[in-house]
This record gives sequence, C-alpha cells and structure tokens, in this order.
Amino acid sequence: MTRPRIVCIVLLLLFTGATTPVAQGQCIKKLSELPEAAELLGFRLGMTKDEVKAKVPQVQFGHSDSFGVSKTTINPYFDPRIDKTKFESVRSISLDLLDDHLTSLWIGFDETFKVQGIDQFVKLVSDSLKVSGAWSNWRGRGQQLRCTDFQLIVITVAGGPSLRILDVGAEDVVAARRQAKEELDSAAETISDAAEIKGDKEAKIYYLSSCSPQKEIKEANKVAFKTAEDAEKAGFKLARGCH
Repeated sequence: MTRPRIVCIVLLLLFTGATTPVAQGQCIKKLSELPEAAELLGFRLGMTKDEVKAKVPQVQFGHSDSFGVSKTTINPYFDPRIDKTKFESVRSISLDLLDDHLTSLWIGFDETFKVQGIDQFVKLVSDSLKVSGAWSNWRGRGQQLRCTDFQLIVITVAGGPSLRILDVGAEDVVAARRQAKEELDSAAETISDAAEIKGDKEAKIYYLSSCSPQKEIKEANKVAFKTAEDAEKAGFKLARGCH
C-alpha cells in the first residue's frame, strides 16, 4: 500500500469518527489509574490490613485460610462503636484480602442513598470512577463492567444499591492456589494408595494395592505395610492370586 493511500485512510478514520473495537466497548482502565471516589469511602484495593484498621479501628480480621484469603464485614448500620457520620447511607462493607492486602470491596448502601435505580447507579459509578465501556448483565439482576485488571459489579440489595470492585488478578491467584492444592492432594492420595499394603493379622497374609481381599478384613485384624518386604519380614505371606 502506497504512503498517500495510507494517509488518506487515516484522515478518513479521523474525520468520520471511526474508533477501534476496544474504544467502543471495552474498559481499558487500570486499578492504578482509579481516582479516589466518594462512593469508595476512602477504601482502595491493595491497601493493607493495618491501613484498613487505621481507617476503621473497630474492624476485626479472622485468620487467613490455607490460600492466604481472609474476610471481614464492617456494619456501621448496626455497630454502635462506629461513627456513622463517616458512613452515611452505608449498610455494610465487605472486605476480602489476599496475603493481607485488600482485593475485593463490596459496599452496600441503604434506601436513603442519593440514587436508587441500577441505571442511575451505573452512571454515578462510571462518572465517579471515570471509567467507560459497555456494562453487561450480571446474574440477571445487576450490571458489571470488566476493565483491564478489575471488575465492577452493581446490584440492588434490601432496597439499596450495592457496589463491588474486584481485583481479578487476585482471583486468578487464589484459583491457581486451589488447583495446585487439589493436584497435590490427588498426587499424595495416589501415592499413598499405591504404597499401602494391607495385611490380615489373623490369616497372616497381605494384599498388594493391585488386589483386594475377597472378604472385608475385620477392623481389629487390619495392618498396613509400606513394602511387601516389610510384610514378609513380619511373617505375612502374599495372598493367593495376588500378583
């Protein structure tokens, strides 16, 4: 393609307002680019437990699970210790943390919040967080917007709008850790089953993992060996037909 033709195509795109599919429908905003919005109440994804506690001293965190996840809920609506003037129209705040850093923030507003309808709330969140893109249905009763490394979800709960902002990268980390644990547990179980040699103390015979006794061994007579050699040394004989 000649240079003059390329220039003409570029000018045509500019003057006709043509844009790429990404600009038309996708949110390309990053977490690091999000402004401090009033609707987030001073919280931000990535903040530490200490930073959360400095903001709300009454918050209590449970122990992290085996994947590094811990969760807690702040209820300014019901907790008399919390200064409600700092959380006007807020019913509850749910926090998920991974490795002691905030990765999910869910804020539920009550029926006194300044906007109520989903469409109005979506517009408010979009304007406040300065995000653009095509929102889509979420579980039939809400709206969601997937951006570069986070997801926004808005729904109505108990008569008031709710907003969730989620670090999708953290979700992927947790999913990978769960899968790794499942694979490790499965491998350990397979090794254990393959290594276990069952013995019958009454009959003084043992069975390899590749064969099973015709009748269930009584619990009181059950014994296990790591190897066939260990069973032989203990005076047990290999069961007939077991190879």
